[in-house]
Amino acid sequence: MALLQVNNIETYLDQFHILQGVSLSVEKGTITVLFGRNGAGKTTTLRSIMGFHRIENGEVYYDNTKVNGLSTHLISRKGIGYVPENQGIFHDLTVEETFALARGKNGEEAEEKIEWMLELFPDLKQFWYKKSGLLSGGQKQMLAISRAFINSDGLLLIDEPSKGLSPIMIEKLMVAILKMKEKTTVLLVEQNFMMASQIGDYFYIMDNGRIVHNGFMEELREDKETCHKYLGIS
Repeated sequence: MALLQVNNIETYLDQFHILQGVSLSVEKGTITVLFGRNGAGKTTTLRSIMGFHRIENGEVYYDNTKVNGLSTHLISRKGIGYVPENQGIFHDLTVEETFALARGKNGEEAEEKIEWMLELFPDLKQFWYKKSGLLSGGQKQMLAISRAFINSDGLLLIDEPSKGLSPIMIEKLMVAILKMKEKTTVLLVEQNFMMASQIGDYFYIMDNGRIVHNGFMEELREDKETCHKYLGIS
């Protein structure tokens, strides 16, 4: 069974029916990418999985346990890490303090994760005592992903990590996220098709609150018609 299973979920924001029967699965040890134009419902899907938005119908299972209906805090405690589009880091904390907060009382296991993330993102060592708010956009993204990984236990939901970043920083993130597959599972929302298509194993495409296409990433790379129709890629 998939590590994450989303079954026919429906979510409303105010009176608007945003998610209209979304189903997807994420296999352990893979990177699954959720594509779609702006407003398709990608971020709402991640936020619904995390409990920020109430799911009116359908179910979400993580590691064979139903999690929809739980608070965001409890869903996080189950082992799902979340990196929002705006990174969600505390700008007044230094990099060191952010890692200390993520470490909490998890001891040796957290220390091993921190060491591994600093190997993955060596830039963060250079700014260890710098306030997070003074970091570049790419460095903030590195910090946000690191914090979420340290706090998680098997699954990361990452929303638009490449947005607004330079090509060099996007390349660094791409390599790091691909490497993270050794330690965790990733559900990635990403507009940068070139980046995501190089690191993803599976894909789903959303349009108007529904899943309209899915499969192996290698198939999508060759499917010019689908890329043009739903992603505007010629």
